[in-house]
Amino acid sequence: MKKSKLQSALSALAAAAALTLLAWLGVLNRADLAVCDAFYQQPYATDGKIVIVGIDQKSLEIYGPYQEWCRDGVARALELLNAGPDGRPAAIGVDVLFSGSTNPETDAALARAAGRYGNVVTASAAEFDSDFVETESGSFVRDDFVLTAYEEPFAALRQATQQGHINAMLDTDGILRRHLLYFDLPDGTRVPSLALALAERLRDELMLPPTNARGFWYVPFAQNPGNFEFRSIADVLDGTVSSDYFKNKIVLIGPCAAGLQDSYFTAIDHARPMYGVEYQANVIQALLNGTYPQEAGKGVQLAVLFAILLAACAAFQKHGVRVSTALWLALCAGWIVLCKCLYEAGWVLHLLWVPSGVTVLYAGCLAANYIRAALERQHVTRTFQRYVAPEIVSELLNAGPAAMELGGKKCEIAVLFVDIRGFTSMSEHLAPERVVEILNEYLTLTTRCVMDHHGTLDKFVGDCTMAFWNAPLPQEDAVMLACRAAMAMAEGAKPLAQRLMQEYGHPVSFGIGVHVGPAVVGNIGAPMRMDYTAIGDTVNTASRLEANAPAGTIYISRAVADALQGRIAATPLEHPPLLKGKAAGFEVLTLDAILPEGVQTP
Repeated sequence: MKKSKLQSALSALAAAAALTLLAWLGVLNRADLAVCDAFYQQPYATDGKIVIVGIDQKSLEIYGPYQEWCRDGVARALELLNAGPDGRPAAIGVDVLFSGSTNPETDAALARAAGRYGNVVTASAAEFDSDFVETESGSFVRDDFVLTAYEEPFAALRQATQQGHINAMLDTDGILRRHLLYFDLPDGTRVPSLALALAERLRDELMLPPTNARGFWYVPFAQNPGNFEFRSIADVLDGTVSSDYFKNKIVLIGPCAAGLQDSYFTAIDHARPMYGVEYQANVIQALLNGTYPQEAGKGVQLAVLFAILLAACAAFQKHGVRVSTALWLALCAGWIVLCKCLYEAGWVLHLLWVPSGVTVLYAGCLAANYIRAALERQHVTRTFQRYVAPEIVSELLNAGPAAMELGGKKCEIAVLFVDIRGFTSMSEHLAPERVVEILNEYLTLTTRCVMDHHGTLDKFVGDCTMAFWNAPLPQEDAVMLACRAAMAMAEGAKPLAQRLMQEYGHPVSFGIGVHVGPAVVGNIGAPMRMDYTAIGDTVNTASRLEANAPAGTIYISRAVADALQGRIAATPLEHPPLLKGKAAGFEVLTLDAILPEGVQTP
């Protein structure tokens, strides 16, 4: 039992460790990220403080190719947006990178319009790549996030405005979930994101989100693609939208046309792309709300996963299908509810890790239990089909391994011994092959009689057969079954004895002994060789009854006669043999007949 418990504990430990390792290696990452996005990212109402002025398909159709009018158009839009008599936008973000000079007059006009009102933030962009960097100790390590290039607006525009980077960094599955709040240039200058620079202009005391070592934070998206307040830049330029509409708001100017190739699949919607300017609007909204779900540390989540999986595996191994199924459902549902509650409290957990791991363990333990039960069933069948009738084997299988209690149990059994009288003297005159043939014929007869009467065939010892009843499973009327088997053997031996007398001139018949009482029954022997047998005084007494029984006679004890009183015809011996180990006066009877049902002796 200790060995079995240790094996179960070690297997649970190994299974939990293996699944935790798979989670650490990222095997579930793609599926987990998709499920987390669908579960956590839900749109919510905004305050209308953010408006997108889009360079959309309508404006392209009116003004022509984007490159030909964009700088001039944005310059005029900046003038019009700031022309309101009652107030101007709190901030205007230009989500277009105007690097390098094109037309000097147009560039100058754009720089003047952007710098005149002090509320414009223009776009810059950085490039990151893998490279080797030197550590403080002088060694070199590979860094996958090394700043390799930084692109800013042309000089006049750069001097007239504040810059904010517009980098959109996708996860490994191509989905945009996180935002780079800032990065540092080699000279130590910190470059905020466009969204951060704009949010700080609307709100002085802005609570910044917690970031990882590289400056990224998890964005709770507010709106699906196309759901932020939107106006076409064409409507601004032709005066359709009054400048008063933009008063005290954050205005984002950027591409909103498919052909301009500025769109991404985001955590809130994997099916529809979101324009870059919409992504900036979502980030600004999250910064203004000041609610920042923080991704729990991977090490902590792995430790929690391991502990849950270890406990779950141990429980699945211990309990049956019904309890395991209830536990599996409770763990999966409970983890989902916990993730939801913790997300509302500001923590993001891997949603799929625990349910996936628990499901694998649940299925694995069910399969293992099924295989174990099948092997035990096969073992029971192989073990007992050599000893007992098929009906008893079937009962054992239905009752399960616990019914057998292998290793020994004390129970009341009826024991039968039968030996061939005259066989030894006859065998001296026969060829060995014929001796074996005759012996097998007799043993087949005794075996059939035991099996026909639902007994357990214990063993053959030379020409002797031992059998017992009421084990390994309790039997109704076990003593009667043993006596019926004895009578069947005696009757079955008569034609065999007659034939052998005719062929060899030697009389051969059975001597049989039957006794009932307590005995120890079970697998007895050494680990490498054991027998399912019965031991005890009851067995010894039955053996001595058989040893003293004359040819063709069945000796039974008083215990057997009392158990079957009125159902058998038995004659007490006037001068019973003195059985070894028994005191004088131990009563021995001959079993003469089994009375028909309904007929009883006084």
